[in-house]
Amino acid sequence: MRIIGITGGVGAGKTKVLSYIEAHFSCRVIRADEAAHKLYEPGQVCYQKLVALLGQEILSADNTIDKTKMAAVIFGDNALLVEVNSIVHPEVKKYILEQIAFERERGVVAYFFIEAALLIEEHYDQIVDEMWYIHSDVAIREKRLVKSRKYSAQKIAEIMKGQLSEEEFRKYCQVIIINNGDLEETYRQINKIMGVEV
Repeated sequence: MRIIGITGGVGAGKTKVLSYIEAHFSCRVIRADEAAHKLYEPGQVCYQKLVALLGQEILSADNTIDKTKMAAVIFGDNALLVEVNSIVHPEVKKYILEQIAFERERGVVAYFFIEAALLIEEHYDQIVDEMWYIHSDVAIREKRLVKSRKYSAQKIAEIMKGQLSEEEFRKYCQVIIINNGDLEETYRQINKIMGVEV
């Protein structure tokens, strides 16, 4: 089983790329965000720690963690964000390693894909066999984020400023997929990388 990490800036189209891979190849895909949300659930490993750190105000009426409320508490407080990340990121990585071991044991899928915005910063290069970088031009990413997530120009600029530079992404990734809007072209690149002639 080959382990591949997929990363890229916000709005690069990682979801589209992974949806195609999931539909066409023998693989398991884990998105770090979704894994984190699982670990936020009551009774899960991060739940109690996050409530103790951030307070009851991050909870919904049903006592689950409300991600919007949590984001509002953390927003603008870098020290608090660092603390939250120090709780969540190691647990996400542990969960992913457990799932890799489970899939290896099961021996059913040929590939295991991990998608995370912080793949490089969190040193997933030590876990994966190969890193893929999904690249889209900044103007295209901005347009996508306005359309799909209704983000303001200011919010987009803030998020992008906090992410790695193009040079850093390229430095750490062995495979680069250009995803500038022509999905057929993007899929053709994926097929070629995966050794499928189309």
